[in-house]
Amino acid sequence: MILKTFRWAFAVTALGLAVGVLYDGWAAFGIVAILAVLEISLSFDNAVVNAGVLKKMNAFWQKIFLTVGVLIAVFGMRLVFPVVIVAITAKLNPYDAVQLAVTDKDRYQELVTDAHPAIAAFGGMFLLMIFLDFIFEDRDIQWLRWIERPLARLGKVDMLSVCIALIVLLITAFTFATHAHQHGGTHVDKAETVLISGIAGLITYLVVGGMSGFFENRLEEEEEREEEAAERSGGGGSAVLLAGRAAFFMFLYLEVLDASFSFDGVIGAFAITNDIVLMALGLGIGAMYVRSLTVYLVRQGTLDDYVYLEHGAHYAIGALAVILMVTIQYQINEIITGLVGVILIGWSFWSSVRRNKALAAAEGTTETSDSVRVP
Repeated sequence: MILKTFRWAFAVTALGLAVGVLYDGWAAFGIVAILAVLEISLSFDNAVVNAGVLKKMNAFWQKIFLTVGVLIAVFGMRLVFPVVIVAITAKLNPYDAVQLAVTDKDRYQELVTDAHPAIAAFGGMFLLMIFLDFIFEDRDIQWLRWIERPLARLGKVDMLSVCIALIVLLITAFTFATHAHQHGGTHVDKAETVLISGIAGLITYLVVGGMSGFFENRLEEEEEREEEAAERSGGGGSAVLLAGRAAFFMFLYLEVLDASFSFDGVIGAFAITNDIVLMALGLGIGAMYVRSLTVYLVRQGTLDDYVYLEHGAHYAIGALAVILMVTIQYQINEIITGLVGVILIGWSFWSSVRRNKALAAAEGTTETSDSVRVP
């Protein structure tokens, strides 16, 4: 199962490392390997959240996620995205931006660093909305009940998550953004940029997440009607069409989610190298493992077996959203960012294991009591 699911990740790893050696020797081999590990450590919570969405999609869309989605993730976010950011912020055409990335790596790194406040605000708001909508939802299974129960009651207030997100954005814009970190250790006022980018992230979440939820609900309603009318009409094609739409918007949602997670990885990669080729190779390898891990979690039913994993991943998302906002002014080591996610997910996994053992013990006690009563 592992070999089947991760075979493309293994193949891309071998190819990426080989290309790195051919490109710039064994030093490049080490840089690519470090970047791959960095990307995996920063995005493990991404894989868990992705799995929660991907399990609702059929095998066809899971394949799309692993093929077209990988191309978008590897080439789009890890290679094209930094160049596009430079082109927009420096008001360059795409060709000149590519030339700058290849011929003047230091200047390219400076421009990407200067664009970080806009990137962090967009990604931070998108991730914050995911976290807020999760913790304000009333769930049958709760992990940290002392937090989640009162928050679920508060979640009955309409648009509460949007209001809180906008308050966080305003606080960020008029605190961290007024002294935004730039290259060379200087600070400038980026309040307007952060506000616009943050609102864009919020709108993106509301549009993509809203559309995917709308079509998913329509699909469930249509499937119920089809089941009731199956004996009379033999079923119809509308449910398949709606499934396609629902899956399409879920796919868009996953891609935007992956993009938001990749922001800190792309920015953090500059602490290791400013070579766009090595960054694309290393982060691309990491992205392949994250994709494969997502599918593995779905096919193994891991989220069903360890029910608190999804909670831990969403708390890690909330932490990452806050970290992204703080990094507008202050630099935070990527190791800290990665450790926060690993600790929260590890804690939720441990809690899940304890829950499973307690349930198994309770079931064993019940079975023993029943057997004693049987004459």
